[in-house]
Amino acid sequence: MGAFGNFAISFSVICILAGGMSLFGFGLGHGGPVVMLGSWIVIGFMTLLVGLSLADVVSAYPTSGGPYFMAEKLGGARWGWLTGWLNLLGLLGAIAGIDYGAAAFTSAFIQLQWDIAPTTGTTMTLFGGILLVHGLLNSAGVRLVNVLNSISVWWQLLGVTVIVGALTIAPAQHQSVAFVFTHFHNDTGFSSTFYVALIGSLLAGYTFCGYDASAHVAEETTDAQVSAPRGIVRSIGVSWAAGFVLLAGLLFAMQDYTATQNSATGVPPAQIFLDVLGMSGAKALLVVVIVAMLFCGNAEVAAASRMVYAFSRSRALPMWQSWRIVNARTKTPTRAVWLAVIVPFVLALPALWSPAAYGAITAINAVGMTPAYGIPVFLALRKGDAYQPGPWSLGVWRTPIGVITVVYVAVITLVFCLPQSTPITPASFNYAGLSLVVALGLAWGTWLTRGRRDYQLTAAHTAQPGEALLSEGF
Repeated sequence: MGAFGNFAISFSVICILAGGMSLFGFGLGHGGPVVMLGSWIVIGFMTLLVGLSLADVVSAYPTSGGPYFMAEKLGGARWGWLTGWLNLLGLLGAIAGIDYGAAAFTSAFIQLQWDIAPTTGTTMTLFGGILLVHGLLNSAGVRLVNVLNSISVWWQLLGVTVIVGALTIAPAQHQSVAFVFTHFHNDTGFSSTFYVALIGSLLAGYTFCGYDASAHVAEETTDAQVSAPRGIVRSIGVSWAAGFVLLAGLLFAMQDYTATQNSATGVPPAQIFLDVLGMSGAKALLVVVIVAMLFCGNAEVAAASRMVYAFSRSRALPMWQSWRIVNARTKTPTRAVWLAVIVPFVLALPALWSPAAYGAITAINAVGMTPAYGIPVFLALRKGDAYQPGPWSLGVWRTPIGVITVVYVAVITLVFCLPQSTPITPASFNYAGLSLVVALGLAWGTWLTRGRRDYQLTAAHTAQPGEALLSEGF
C-alpha cells in the first residue's frame, strides 16, 4: 500500500455511511438534532486529538500488532497482553456489528423491492453470506483489498454528495435551521438534559472507531513511519467533515419525526428517503449505503486479520502456530482472515434469540477499541524523555495533547457504559460495561494461565521466514 491506500483502509473502517446511518435512529431518540450535530462536532474534535496522539506512537512502532505492540514496547508484557486482547475483541465485535448492520439494511432493501418482511433468520443468513464474501476477498491478497479500499473512499464521498444533494434538491418540505441546530428530543426516560446529551453523543462515539487499521497494515505500507500516522489523522479529519454534512442533510430532509423513528423498514434513514424521493429513489440510495457498509466490513476484516496474525506471532492466541502462517502466493495471512470471519459469525448467533444479547457482544467494539488507543499514549507519556519518537511527531505538543487524550479516553469509555434508557430491563440494559468486564477478565485469566509462560513479543524484522514483513516498504 501507498499513503493513500493506508488512509483509505481507516477511512473505510470508520465509514460514516455505516455508523451515521445505523445509529441515526438512536440519535433521534437520545437528544435529537441538537445533540446529534453538537456531539458530532465535539466528539470528532476529541477523536482527532486521540488520533494525533496515537499517530505519534505509531510512527515510532509501525507494525501489524498496532496498539498492543506499542504498549508492550513502552510498558512491558502485561500491558501489551491487556491491550492486545482489548483491541482484538474490539475488532472482532466491530466486524459483527458492521456486517450485521449491512445485512439489516439489505433486508430493508429486500422489503422495499419484493415486499418480503425481514426476519432474524433471513438477516442472519445474509450476514453469513456477507462474511463469506469478505473472507474470499481478503484471501485474494492485499492488492485487491487496497483497490477496494481506494474505491471505498470515493464511493463514500460521492455517496454523501449524492444523498445530501438528492435530499436537498428534491421538491419536498425541509426543516428549518432552528429545528436542525436547536431541537431537543428525549425518549430515554431520563429527565436530565445533560445526561441525555452524554449518552446521545454515542452516535459519534461509536462511529469514530477503527482508525487503528492504518497501524495494522503498516507492514504492508511503503514509508510506514510517515504514511500510517498520516493515514490515521487524515481518515478522522475527512470523516469528521463528511459525517457532519451527511447528518445535517438527513435532518433537514426529515418529514415526520415520529414516522421516521418508527419506520416499517426498521431503518429510519430509509423512511426519509421514501418520504422525500419515493420508492425508486429510496431503493437507489439504500444501495449506496449498503455498498459502503460492505466496503467497511471488508476493510475491518483486513485490519482484524492482521491483528490476529501479529498477536499469534507473539504466541498470544490458542493455536498461534496456525494463525501466523502467511500464504506464500498471496503474501496474506489467510488463516487469520478466516478466523476473523468465523468468530464474528459465532458472536452474532445470539441475535437469533435476543437482540439484547447481540448488543452485549457488539458493544465490545467501542469499549474494547477506545481504551486500546489510550493505553499506548498513556505509556508514552509515562516514559517521559526516554520515549523515542518516530519521524512523524507532535514535538512539544505531545504532552498536552496526550494528557487530554488519556482523560478523554477514560471519560468516553465510562459514557459508553452508562444506562441509555429507563426503566432498565434485560432488553434495554446497556451491556457495554459488562462486556468490558468480561474482556478484562478474559485478558487477565489468559495471562495467568498461559500468557506469562508463552507470550513472546516478536518484532516483524525478527520473524522467521514465511512470517516476515508482507512488504519491503517497512
